[in-house]
Amino acid sequence: MTIRTLVIDDDYRVAAIHAASIDRVPGFAAVGKAHTAAEARARVEEVRPDLLLLDIYLPDEDGLSLLRDLRSGAAPPGCIVITASRDLGTVRSAIQLGAAYYLVKPFGFEQLREQLTAYRSWCERASGSGEVDQATVDSLYSVLRGSAPRTDPLPPTMRKVLDALRRAGQPLGAGELASALGISRPTAQRHLSELHRRGFLSLELEYGSAGRPTHRYAVAAQH
Repeated sequence: MTIRTLVIDDDYRVAAIHAASIDRVPGFAAVGKAHTAAEARARVEEVRPDLLLLDIYLPDEDGLSLLRDLRSGAAPPGCIVITASRDLGTVRSAIQLGAAYYLVKPFGFEQLREQLTAYRSWCERASGSGEVDQATVDSLYSVLRGSAPRTDPLPPTMRKVLDALRRAGQPLGAGELASALGISRPTAQRHLSELHRRGFLSLELEYGSAGRPTHRYAVAAQH
């Protein structure tokens, strides 16, 4: 997968530097440069880029106005804004117009590489079709911002114990869970006790005709 990128910047030297930087990032190729909004429209129509590296300050039109116009078309390209503007209103408008990121000039190659790599990762994860769960949605949002997707706070076996209790829909003891999950009874009991300590489970004591009561666990109401 190669993301074909068009650089839009009124400074010829800066545009050339950005284009060269794009070609250094795996999975990206610079497919042209434009120095005015009019030239950008023509280049977009000609080369059909996947991504724009867009400056806000253009001699004939505001970059955000250009982005708004391009976003109204069919299959618009993605966009990373590159600008010296630090105005919060401009940042807010860029976000509202769907810019994947906003890089404030001056910035180095590593900053650009990081955001391009994050954008490529997002494209790969967002490809395809079908339904997704909340964890997938969270990862799609987080990857654009260069942050790691939210990780599960529970160890894998502990998560399996909790999920098994959810599926059961009724209180279970350590022995029943151990048989269901193919783990030892002491392991099941250890995870149940820890989940109860963390507030994930409620504990019920089941008294028989004699002997010690059986500990049975259910998922707590808030979980």
